[in-house]
Amino acid sequence: MTARTTRRTTAAPSRIAAVGAIAVAGALILTGCGDQTKNDSGNSSASTSSAPLADKLPKAIRDAGVIKVGSDIAYAPVEFKDSSGKVVGIDPDLAAAMGKQLGVKFDFQNGTFDTLLTGLRSKRYDMAMSAMTDTKDRQEGVDSDTGKKVGEGVDFVDYFTAGVSIYTPKGKTQDIKTWADLCGKKIAVQRGTVSEDLAKSESKKCTGGKKIAIEAYDNDQQAQTRLRGGGADAGSSDFPVAAYAVKTSGGGKDFEIVGDQVEAAPYGIAVAKSNTQLRDALQAALDAIIKNGEYDKVIAKWGVDAGAVKTAVVNGGK
Repeated sequence: MTARTTRRTTAAPSRIAAVGAIAVAGALILTGCGDQTKNDSGNSSASTSSAPLADKLPKAIRDAGVIKVGSDIAYAPVEFKDSSGKVVGIDPDLAAAMGKQLGVKFDFQNGTFDTLLTGLRSKRYDMAMSAMTDTKDRQEGVDSDTGKKVGEGVDFVDYFTAGVSIYTPKGKTQDIKTWADLCGKKIAVQRGTVSEDLAKSESKKCTGGKKIAIEAYDNDQQAQTRLRGGGADAGSSDFPVAAYAVKTSGGGKDFEIVGDQVEAAPYGIAVAKSNTQLRDALQAALDAIIKNGEYDKVIAKWGVDAGAVKTAVVNGGK
């Protein structure tokens, strides 16, 4: 959702008195209904009186009434589209609760996961929120494969904790329980994720020429489809996503989780390092919904209580 300029027409001189009367009446109406304003997109958003943290936002965002969010909207239950096409999930629900504190709407804009930070650096997005693990490499703008600097790093506001899980076709685990058990087998993952990084790292440890064959896809749904169709031996996603896939795909008949989740780490909202005001506003809003109970309601709604955080931390990833 981009901000739109509201068009106004200029009244003819003969109507100035009438316009003045309407303006007075309008002012009286607004005085009685002062809790709501309209942003430039025509969406209702809370004014400062009902949005206690609005003044913490950068003026440009506060005036627009919208925060543009880069997100890979194909990662249920973190963010995905329901049957009506509405963006739903853990991240959109948390963002909506934070929006009440800040007096703005969060507009989730779809993009492939491995391009989100590029979009953030180019200012296409104000922030990225997409089950993104907060890591030192991402904070410093370093490619995790090569160790080389690839761009400006980002700051993270950490809002959830999750590990990574392996899942297989149901009843066809092939004794896979750990990452080491994947040597000589094929795994389907989403490109640019911790799952892909883990697969690459573990493959280097394999012996006897039995490397892990890695197929990386633009989104997790494509990886699941590949596994469901028999094109891979296993898949890997963040635990909430793997658990949701196991529960819902084929009515619970397609997949099963094997072994324990590993590499538990924080999810972070990514913000450009130069945008410290937005970062601090998001941290304050997250802390506010943790304290008022809205955060716990969202986490409980999606059944992911084990990943809840108690406070909003900046750059807590390692």
